[in-house]
Amino acid sequence: MRRIAAFLLLLALSVVGSLPANAQRMSPQENARQSRKAAKQQQKFLKNAAKKQRKTAKKYEKAQRKATKKANKQLQKRRR
Repeated sequence: MRRIAAFLLLLALSVVGSLPANAQRMSPQENARQSRKAAKQQQKFLKNAAKKQRKTAKKYEKAQRKATKKANKQLQKRRR
């Protein structure tokens, strides 16, 4: 009796264990959808990174202009 119960339990577990493997297979449409989604996320990330880079470059240029202007003012004061 115990052998039959153990065999039935083993059989039930093997059936349950095999189901998720079949459920994980993706259809070509699902694969394409996920691919498009990943590409869209990558584009969004790149767009945000480029925006941050532009912002940082503008900030740096502004600081350079300000420093140059300050240096010119100090030079003009020394010449007087």
